[in-house]
Amino acid sequence: MDTNNPGIRLCIAGTRAEFDGRMDVACRLYRQAWGTSASDFEACIAAHYLARCQDSPEETFHWNRVALERALAANDESVKEFFPSLYLNMGRSYELLGNQAQAKKFFDRAAELGVTHQME
Repeated sequence: MDTNNPGIRLCIAGTRAEFDGRMDVACRLYRQAWGTSASDFEACIAAHYLARCQDSPEETFHWNRVALERALAANDESVKEFFPSLYLNMGRSYELLGNQAQAKKFFDRAAELGVTHQME
């Protein structure tokens, strides 16, 4: 991952703010990253983090879906490492929306890539 990329740098700064408990700053930085996205890869990363800033399961699902769609569109090895997390996030979104069958499908995809999750 190119840590000199402006969008990636914004997401890194957002993550630091998030870990420091400054979620409002983090979300502002993630929105900026989305606005600077110049490729599907960059949009995937920004959407992945934007999902964490949403107020409802439906909004979170939307951004998780956008992140996955942009990762698939990237068709790039650089995004490959994100698929387990993207699948887990989609599974969790479906779980929160009450669609256990779809949640299981995404949790199974993550498990195929070596990351497991126990459904609630």
